[in-house]
Amino acid sequence: MNMHLDHAKRILATNDRGGYTVPADRLYPFQWNWDSAFVAMGFALYDTDRAYRELERLVEGQWADGMIPHIVFHQPSDTYFPGPDVWRTSHSIPTSGITQPPVFAIALRKLHETTNDRARTQPLYEAALKWHRWWYAARDPEGTGLVALLHPWESGSDNSPAWDIALARVPTTSDTLVIRKDTGHVNASMRPRDDDYKRFIHLVDVYAACGWKPAEQWQKAPFKVAEIQTTAILLKAGEDLEHIAGMLGRSEDADEIAAFNEKTRKAILAQWRSGLSRFVSRDLVSGLDIEAPTQAGFIPLLSLDLNEAVVDSMVAEMQAWSKGLKVGFPTTKPGIESWEPKRYWRGPAWAIINWLLIDGLRRNGRFDEAEALRQSTTTAIEARGFAEYFDPLTGEGCGGGGFSWTAAAYMALVI
Repeated sequence: MNMHLDHAKRILATNDRGGYTVPADRLYPFQWNWDSAFVAMGFALYDTDRAYRELERLVEGQWADGMIPHIVFHQPSDTYFPGPDVWRTSHSIPTSGITQPPVFAIALRKLHETTNDRARTQPLYEAALKWHRWWYAARDPEGTGLVALLHPWESGSDNSPAWDIALARVPTTSDTLVIRKDTGHVNASMRPRDDDYKRFIHLVDVYAACGWKPAEQWQKAPFKVAEIQTTAILLKAGEDLEHIAGMLGRSEDADEIAAFNEKTRKAILAQWRSGLSRFVSRDLVSGLDIEAPTQAGFIPLLSLDLNEAVVDSMVAEMQAWSKGLKVGFPTTKPGIESWEPKRYWRGPAWAIINWLLIDGLRRNGRFDEAEALRQSTTTAIEARGFAEYFDPLTGEGCGGGGFSWTAAAYMALVI
């Protein structure tokens, strides 16, 4: 028996708060959106009832307009900032006012194919469809096929170098007193810098002043990025949602979802930059490409069937980034000025990003490269534990420990 597998299950049990799973004790004491979708895929491997429960608890936080927020505050905790008092949203259960990458339908398809439990899948499918419609209405009002983020936290890659230029235009002033709690749990050298945090909170203040109304936020947003990682995840989730619609006999929905997917597929393909060997996001305020080299540029492997020349080019670039590293895959290109191998999303390797990349490499027929990345990921976890992320140079586990989505990723990669 794999003792690491037992340990992974114990972490999910330890982080269970009554049908939902916190990412890590104290550091993240609530239910996070994309974390829970990854966790549900972990549970689906051995406890489908609990996997359904994870998704059901998440949609308790869904807004009337369809958005599923990035945090659902099911019960109070004073170990995290910003809490419900800063977000000032009016949902019946306190939530944040922004969203996160829509991994939800990917998890739901895996779960439904394991159980064929139509009764439990149906309401979750409805929630997912409502959320996908929200993405296209609220975050692509001009119908480009690329969805935009109005806050770096919506990407899940909070302080990525991808945001440096766009975020620099956001003031560091805020109406809200910024009280960092994260640096009390984790070394400050591994977390976002204070100025970044002030900008993050400035954006929250701007959108709270809009009453969290999407059209008003779109007009007033000082940060607006058509983001390639989130859009690629939305397309993969859209493919899975279309598939579920077919399984449930919802042919009209399937046609609607297929049209979203096709528009997005074309839009992502137009973001390919052969000179960079990756896809790029676009800063909608300046109209310029975001050329900062991060993992996001490779995530479209997950949702596109690319031609061989493009895949060859991407794989060669990924291998160049990984050369000499103890753990792949770095979230920022090593050696450039903004690369910090221990600081959150500015360089470390994350098991869930690797999971997405492995699926994308497999989809595009690169099984050897997928296997190499799978082994790199599982070896790092077995050597250094279920850390939030890993220093790619040394293999050291960084950030929070006993991390739920790292446990889920490990299960998915070894079972």
